[in-house]
Amino acid sequence: MTIEKVQIDLEFIINSTPGVLFNRLSTPSGLSEWFADDVDLHDESVYTFKWKGEQQEAIVLERKENKLIRFRWLDDDDEEAYFGFRIVTDELTGSTALVVTDFCDADERRYAIELWNKQIELLKHGLGTL
Repeated sequence: MTIEKVQIDLEFIINSTPGVLFNRLSTPSGLSEWFADDVDLHDESVYTFKWKGEQQEAIVLERKENKLIRFRWLDDDDEEAYFGFRIVTDELTGSTALVVTDFCDADERRYAIELWNKQIELLKHGLGTL
């Protein structure tokens, strides 16, 4: 039985330049600051994320410098599911927004949103923008 996944999109205002923010979203050192305990990069497109003895690998599906990066967990049976980050700059105000897209089981939606809220707080803290 396959559990249907739902897409969640969350938007956060981040006081940072797109370049600095993209570095935190796309490099092993940047991701290690807020997303995982440790991150390794293999073959320029496979990331290994490590948390307290657990690890999971993801491949980069799409990358546009200072704009977006999308990953897919290699152990996810749903090839349509991914998690990604898109940086949007408001031309009128100059503010930078981070749009997080993720897919989760329908019954885990609330938990996934809470987890992303906590992770983005860590990101903002690391950027000094809290």
